[in-house]
Amino acid sequence: MKGWYVIYTKSRYEKKTAQILTEQNFKVYLPLNKTISQWSDRKKKVEKPLFSSYVFIYLETIKDYLRALAIEGVVIFIKFGNRLVRVLDEEIDRIRVFLNEFSDVELRNSLDIKVGEKRRISSGPFENYDCEIIKIDNKKKICVRIESLKYSILAEMHSYHLI
Repeated sequence: MKGWYVIYTKSRYEKKTAQILTEQNFKVYLPLNKTISQWSDRKKKVEKPLFSSYVFIYLETIKDYLRALAIEGVVIFIKFGNRLVRVLDEEIDRIRVFLNEFSDVELRNSLDIKVGEKRRISSGPFENYDCEIIKIDNKKKICVRIESLKYSILAEMHSYHLI
């Protein structure tokens, strides 16, 4: 049972749910994406959850699972079929590194991405990671797959970082 799992929260309730879970002594990760929001009179840098309505939680026992379900804002644990989605530690680390390196990233469902050229990153925080290169609006972007969630994170990267 030990590992990272995914909670589905009420709409726009990710930060509050993560805060409550943390106060209840759960190990929680809420990936936040730094973006610029535009209003009619101003622009502001804001942090929005990368995965809408998702909060990652580390569970040790089935008791933790049941306790977490009772927390305000928690709707359900994400499942594929009858199994809870378990996210590998390496995938959580990849998300953290990616968000530390890039801002204003895009999230794409992996099933929507057309397979392109596969490369290995030669330098930077993703050195030796395998990636896919895709074209969006004539820009080269790197794609890091988070396989257990069936999502990929995209950001623009210069070609000199690729082998």
